[in-house]
Amino acid sequence: MQILISTFFLVFCLHLGYGADWCYQTQVTCETHCKGPENWSEASTDCGGNQQSPINIVTRKTLPDERLTPFKFTGYEHGFRAQLTNNGHSVKVNVKPDASVSGGNLDGGYKAVQFHLHWGTDGGPGSEHTIDGEQYPMELHIVHMKDKYTSLGDALKDPNGVAVLGFFYEQATATNRNYQPIVEALKSLTNKDSTNDLLHPISLHQLILNEANMTNYYRYKGSLTTPGCTESVVWTVFETPIPLSEAQLAAFSSLQFGDGKRMVGTFRPVQPLNGRMVYRSGCAAVISSVSVLLASMLVALHLSHPN
Repeated sequence: MQILISTFFLVFCLHLGYGADWCYQTQVTCETHCKGPENWSEASTDCGGNQQSPINIVTRKTLPDERLTPFKFTGYEHGFRAQLTNNGHSVKVNVKPDASVSGGNLDGGYKAVQFHLHWGTDGGPGSEHTIDGEQYPMELHIVHMKDKYTSLGDALKDPNGVAVLGFFYEQATATNRNYQPIVEALKSLTNKDSTNDLLHPISLHQLILNEANMTNYYRYKGSLTTPGCTESVVWTVFETPIPLSEAQLAAFSSLQFGDGKRMVGTFRPVQPLNGRMVYRSGCAAVISSVSVLLASMLVALHLSHPN
């Protein structure tokens, strides 16, 4: 009788949707009923689409596109009072609408809406996109929507309504002072729905550090990387990573998911390309290609003129 009652309540709860929430792979255990990345399509059918993100960018297969010109950033230098939120899946910050981006073969202007991050465990591999199979420690997503829309929900109904700028992070020996206020604020964001207002204004410009390094990037058509996985995103993934110290990267792992587990491994596995093309700006991948060419020439010269 007790087994029948337990089974009844389990089925009843699942029928109501309890335990049917999506989660990351690090949250999936025998005791949980959340839907990990492999089952996200059960939480949202769009997650099973053919233009999903993130992807592994194979640099030798990318196509140069002369239309991928430098971006024009407007209002990125303007400081704003940021409120950090632990939404149970990541750290999210809403952005005032005076920051926007255009150029780079985008379909007009896109205004910034919010930014959030994805990371691994204590500074280990954790980016969503990968480059030639390499996974960086963390990835920043600055989410924009077309200027004409007043809500992100409306923008997502447009096949090109959302533009996301993705930035990788790399481990550095020195502390990145621009990020230290955010890292300090994480101490008060342990639990889901907790918030913390930064004492001093920050700007999107100080997050990305140097616009001069932003001419090298990749472009493809994809989706949101969390359910509902809507395929309305024009993705731009920049080549040059942002440096953070080991301690700064590890600080993000101190947060907790909504279920109380450590917030680690907050990335979706890479998805199939399904015939999509990935394009690169004029400078992207050129430096690495030139390095390979020079190395090959030096080897050839050494072979033709041995000591």
